[in-house]
Amino acid sequence: MDTTLRDRLRALHPGASGRSIKQWLEAGRVRVNGAVVRRGDTPVARADRVELGASPPPPFPAPLRLVYEDDHLLVIDKAPGLLTIADAGEHHRTAYRLLRDWVEATGGRRIFVVHRLDRETSGLLVFAKSPEAKEALQKQFQFRTPERIYQARVEGLVREDEGTLTSRLAEDRSLRIRPTRDTERGREAITRYRVLERYEDTTLVELKLVTGRRGQIRAQLADFGHPILGDRAYGSRRNPFKRVCLHATRLGFMHPDGHRVTYESRAPAAFRRR
Repeated sequence: MDTTLRDRLRALHPGASGRSIKQWLEAGRVRVNGAVVRRGDTPVARADRVELGASPPPPFPAPLRLVYEDDHLLVIDKAPGLLTIADAGEHHRTAYRLLRDWVEATGGRRIFVVHRLDRETSGLLVFAKSPEAKEALQKQFQFRTPERIYQARVEGLVREDEGTLTSRLAEDRSLRIRPTRDTERGREAITRYRVLERYEDTTLVELKLVTGRRGQIRAQLADFGHPILGDRAYGSRRNPFKRVCLHATRLGFMHPDGHRVTYESRAPAAFRRR
């Protein structure tokens, strides 16, 4: 005697709710004689083979883009406005938390933070998948060996085609990173820059970190007289693209298995908009 697919599913899975059965159908998890069927009122005969497939893998979290993954590490592209890890004001919506939850949902174990990007900065981040990989990667950052390249659209016309920004940086009373002449408090910061394109009253620059201090690029460019567009915290008076125009475009390092790797992420097209 024929019955409906919905009723057959209820008989096969007596503990399932009607909502669960509806979700199975909508997700394409139900097959009748090998073919996906999405309508619960579809007639099925006693001889028809009804199967429920595995749940589809969860989608990769939207504020992140997966660039590369293997057994040792993950490289992602972080959106602006998202913290790398939690701070006093935000514990849940961070790149680490979103990525950790996705890894666990897809059968992985743990991930480990290797380095950070500011909330306002977009671009490339690497996370380790084991304590051993974390140690191997963090040692490289400690000894300044990774290649870290950024692009920024800054206020004003940068006169020299290339140069080096050198200063000492320290936290001020508001915990913001600022240049200082205090050699005891300030930590050495070095950034090399190269002009990519000049516009009417702004400049697109490429920046290479020699050191990797928190807030280094933003603080040094502001002190240089060319704050990043949209960076009100460091004196920018303009925000034409509704974000801080700083993006981590290239990240290179020694993979934990011993070979050199480089990953790239194109800066947003808006950075070149006239």
